[in-house]
Amino acid sequence: MAIDVAALRAHFPSLTHGLAFFDGPGGTQTPAPVAEAVTRTLTGPLSNRGLVSPSERNAEQAVADFRAAYADLLGVPASSVVHGRSATQLTYDFSRHLARDWRPGDEIVVSRLDHDANVRPWIQAAEHAGVTVRWIEIDAETTELDLDSYERALSPRTRLVAVTAASNVLGTKPPVRRIADRAHEVGALLYVDGVHFAAHHLVDVPALGADLFVCSPYKFLGPHCGVLTGSPGLLEALEPDKLLPSTNAVPERFEFGTLPYEILAGATAAVDFLAAMDATRTAGASRRERLTRSLASLHAHENALRARVEDGLRALGDAVTVHSKAPDRTPTVLMTLEGRDAREAQAHLAARGVVAPAGSFYAYEPFTALKLHDPALRVGLAPYTDDEDVDRLLDGLASFL
Repeated sequence: MAIDVAALRAHFPSLTHGLAFFDGPGGTQTPAPVAEAVTRTLTGPLSNRGLVSPSERNAEQAVADFRAAYADLLGVPASSVVHGRSATQLTYDFSRHLARDWRPGDEIVVSRLDHDANVRPWIQAAEHAGVTVRWIEIDAETTELDLDSYERALSPRTRLVAVTAASNVLGTKPPVRRIADRAHEVGALLYVDGVHFAAHHLVDVPALGADLFVCSPYKFLGPHCGVLTGSPGLLEALEPDKLLPSTNAVPERFEFGTLPYEILAGATAAVDFLAAMDATRTAGASRRERLTRSLASLHAHENALRARVEDGLRALGDAVTVHSKAPDRTPTVLMTLEGRDAREAQAHLAARGVVAPAGSFYAYEPFTALKLHDPALRVGLAPYTDDEDVDRLLDGLASFL
């Protein structure tokens, strides 16, 4: 199993500009088939959903195709796939849906490892409901979750645990299934932020033990939107506020207003593109089977490049401090540069056609826990990253230092 990276790169118009992109954790480049699906759907014929005219049926098909694609990507029923504007919006929405049943004396658990989009919505919902917030801490030496603190945070009053499947800045992948099992033992739900994880691994939501799972197609070659899935029984039990004439069927009851059919089509095309990355042919293979093969090949490709990046950073000596330390993590590296401002490094690299952003990346809790007071440089790999890109990154950092 392997990915032909040169052939894959030919599908990305933005790569013709000569830039080496290491900003995948913030959003990947878009392959032509995704943009073409958006254009094809938007230029129609297209109307609001229905079954009478061809334009209505096109909209209906775009929705059905989207749900089927993300069912295959996430290992869930199509009827449990919810579209949203972003993962942040979906998390805010579902924090409000769930908090309706919270009462003073209840507790929730959030993580110091998480992007603020999987922290602040829950804290704010808890404040409104009079619910206590408890924390899973980070071990600063290993950049992994301190599971002893998780045990201390759990109680029979815990209603929800929110945790990431992979840190967007450190790459750390916590043991989600273990966290899920303990949450369920005390009767709590588990909400998993899979935004960064889904860009690098095949997702199996039931195997993770997540009651609710959210991801963002624009992190894995698709357009800007969010996708949420949940256990069917839970989705049926949640009653969001909605317009009176709108359907009460799941999943539509959670999707407010007219859906962006062109965005759904682009998100579907992204899943199909992922499934085709490993061109090994297996007669009659399902899309889920092709995704399994492609994402295994992607994992091998990205891990090989990550090793090259890390070897190169070690060769730069004490001038570079790498904060991503967990053995099990995504191909994402957070670093600070001794005596130098990461924003200056970002500008230096950009002048050489290398895109590697500096900042805190909405990871307020990890930065606070690790006592990172200044912006850090984040390097993230994507399917189209190749050896020449890595050479340019390392050469650029060496010339900056």
